[in-house]
Amino acid sequence: MPGVDTHKETHAAAVITTLGAALDGTQLPGATEGCGQLLSWARSFGTLRRSGVECTGSNDTALTRCLRAEGIEVTEVNQPDKARQQQGQ
Repeated sequence: MPGVDTHKETHAAAVITTLGAALDGTQLPGATEGCGQLLSWARSFGTLRRSGVECTGSNDTALTRCLRAEGIEVTEVNQPDKARQQQGQ
């Protein structure tokens, strides 16, 4: 399962096994340009069934659409509340 941290220009992705072991990480072009590259890269590790994508508004929209069009289940992952982290909560 790839996890993707979306940004305007690039996406950072990591492939994680069903047991939670990280296999590899990469940085790819953002938006639609990077979707095909992400799919090829992630599928080189095996069957791709689901992906976690960080919700950052418009940065993840094209990627989420692309993954879903390929039949991949997408789970949107929220960022932790930074204010709460700084307070130690």
